Amino acid sequence: MLKSMTGFGRYENVTNAYKISVEMKAVNHRYLDLNIKMPKKFNYFEASIRTLLKAYLQRGKVDLFISYEDYTEGNLCLNYNKTLAAEYVEAFRQMSEQFHISNDITVSALAKCPEVLTMEQAPEDEEYLWKILSEGIREAAEKFVETRITEGERLKEDLLKKLDYMLELVSFIEERSPGIIEEYRAKLEDKVRELLSGTAIDENRIAAEVTIYADKICTDEEMVRLKSHIQSMKKKLEGGGSIGRELDFIAQEMNREANTTLSKANDLTTADKAIALKTEIEKVREQIQNIE
Repeated sequence: MLKSMTGFGRYENVTNAYKISVEMKAVNHRYLDLNIKMPKKFNYFEASIRTLLKAYLQRGKVDLFISYEDYTEGNLCLNYNKTLAAEYVEAFRQMSEQFHISNDITVSALAKCPEVLTMEQAPEDEEYLWKILSEGIREAAEKFVETRITEGERLKEDLLKKLDYMLELVSFIEERSPGIIEEYRAKLEDKVRELLSGTAIDENRIAAEVTIYADKICTDEEMVRLKSHIQSMKKKLEGGGSIGRELDFIAQEMNREANTTLSKANDLTTADKAIALKTEIEKVREQIQNIE
């Protein structure tokens, strides 16, 4: 199925222990440009997040916003530095012996010594954090992809209509081509008769001039290639997938054929249709920029 590069997805989960929200949005871009904004405690998972998202994204400028609030109490723990406490006790003993004073150190006094007891942040359970984080990212990414698919189907429908109209323009130019040559021949014969004033016309010379003119304005090859490009693009649109770059290349080739057709047009009607072709191709190229 066809996907647009614009999309939006959001996930939020609130429990007694935490609140997490994940938001994704994207616009068109030639490549995948992923920008992640999240709390520092999740920085460790950045590589895993990028790997996870590659299953959902191919192209686009994507912004991922993650917020997390921890409601749990007791996320601080008391740390007892046994080694440092022993050094304090040994220092007090040496002081008692050196100065001949009583060693009246108590547990409560020892606990007040710097760095013996400290409050530290409880270590995070990385497996637990990744579980709730990855769950949120997957949910947001799935909703994000759904919006891309919905928009992609709209783009597909619009592009197919434009391509059908382009086929109509190509058919008109093909059907008009023989008439242009006949009109040129008639005008040429009238002009020759006027100049020769009743003298017999050299049919061979007329035929040669018409052949040269026909070769100069012939767009048969351009029309054949244009129809081939249009059918190829329609086939790829129906097939879906990540085809944005391929479609852009085809559109460039279509524009080249339309330019050549316009440069050869020696007929106002044909020139108008060639301009209409170029206009439609430009619209198609603009739409293609939004396809993944």
